Amino acid sequence: MTEQTLAPEVTPETTADAGDAGYRKALKPRHVTMIAIGGAIGTGLFLGAGGRLAQAGPALAIVYAVCGLFAFFVVRALGELILYRPSSGAFVSYAREFMGEKGAYVAGWMHFLNWSTTGIADITAIALYAHFWSFFTPIPQWVLALIALAVVLTLNLVSVKLFGEMEFWFAIVKVAALVLFMVIGIVLLATRTPIDGVAGGPQLITGHGGIFPAGLLPMVMIVQGVVFAYASIELVGVAAGETEHPEKIMPKAINSIMWRIAVFYVGSVVLLAMLLPWSSYTKEQSPFVTVLSHLGVPAADSVMNLVVLTAALSSLNSGLYSTGRILRSMAAAGSAPKFTGVLNRNQVPYGGILLTASVCVLGVGLNYLVPKEAFDIVLNFAAIGILATWAIIVLCHLLFVRKTERDGLERPSFRLPFSPYTEIVTLVFLAAVVVLMGFDETGRITLMALPVIALALVAGWFAVRKRIDMKAFDKAGL
Repeated sequence: MTEQTLAPEVTPETTADAGDAGYRKALKPRHVTMIAIGGAIGTGLFLGAGGRLAQAGPALAIVYAVCGLFAFFVVRALGELILYRPSSGAFVSYAREFMGEKGAYVAGWMHFLNWSTTGIADITAIALYAHFWSFFTPIPQWVLALIALAVVLTLNLVSVKLFGEMEFWFAIVKVAALVLFMVIGIVLLATRTPIDGVAGGPQLITGHGGIFPAGLLPMVMIVQGVVFAYASIELVGVAAGETEHPEKIMPKAINSIMWRIAVFYVGSVVLLAMLLPWSSYTKEQSPFVTVLSHLGVPAADSVMNLVVLTAALSSLNSGLYSTGRILRSMAAAGSAPKFTGVLNRNQVPYGGILLTASVCVLGVGLNYLVPKEAFDIVLNFAAIGILATWAIIVLCHLLFVRKTERDGLERPSFRLPFSPYTEIVTLVFLAAVVVLMGFDETGRITLMALPVIALALVAGWFAVRKRIDMKAFDKAGL
């Protein structure tokens, strides 16, 4: 027998995370599947695709495909780590094992930065979407934002099963809306039904400047915005710690992300480009509403507004869920406040969830003070958080692969293909996105915030380092 066959296989039982103790394994396969789907479909498609089509034309489909491929590499790397050792601490737990507690500290607080600021963006978006209907118009934006936060927070604190149910139905709404639109679009193309007197088809692409009507530069410049459209696909990793038999469920859920990106993102953009000229779309309106309104479909804008409202609620729900679990993993080592490690009687880490919600309350204040600018302000910080989280996941996987080679261990059968080249190319891509941010006015503001965030992390580490206690993790085998 060869040395390879004699090498012990890394299994989920090899090590454990002390921060996982006490959780209920209440998430079912259908919950996890829909969390994976919901994480890959959000307002970046429902709303953002219109402005990006107007900027880059049909080339947007290529950008969605390329960015989707790298997003898949990130979540596939996370998937292999999950099969190695499922944990609600997810990338924080893996950073702790392969990069030390400093790595876990950076991973956790950057994730918190991402989702606490995304939460502010979500409640702002929910308030704006609600104002679309005249019934809510008299209610101040900040009041609607506070109500949205209070409702989702309350439901999130009840149980992980209720969280899973909410995400399941939120995802159902998003997927059903996309499938219905795509069916309508395909029927229109197949029957050569004209829109505004012109039948759709590939000629609407070739006859309006081709795939690159504005050249290559606009296509490159929208890459940074498209990457953030995929933010939250990594949340499926956090759900693994509260799932029975993650070794069976996770590979299917993660692999499904790739074809759903291909169908829903790339397929939708191709359909949109063949139904109307790319210049018909604007950033002020959902591209799906644009098509349906040109068809004369009644209340199309109201229906799509309900869908994007659902997407924002789903994002807020997921952010509260994930930060609660991540902060509890950090609290077990002392790098997060002690109260964030406490579970309520339903085994929900309410301390971390409440901490995230308290930052969102600051967002309610932003909605009161600067309602028009609140959304853009917080998205700058969320962008930094998601890039850092993805980079840490990829680095952890790279270090994990090196450990298996060094110690003669066999990796799980569910693997990131072409490692270590895939990790290196993905890290280069993420670095390129950071560089591209410097060419955008909003992106430059984001980059200017980096030194401030770095100083805050350093100051925070010096404040907590004396509290770091790894005894519980040493007992668990980390």
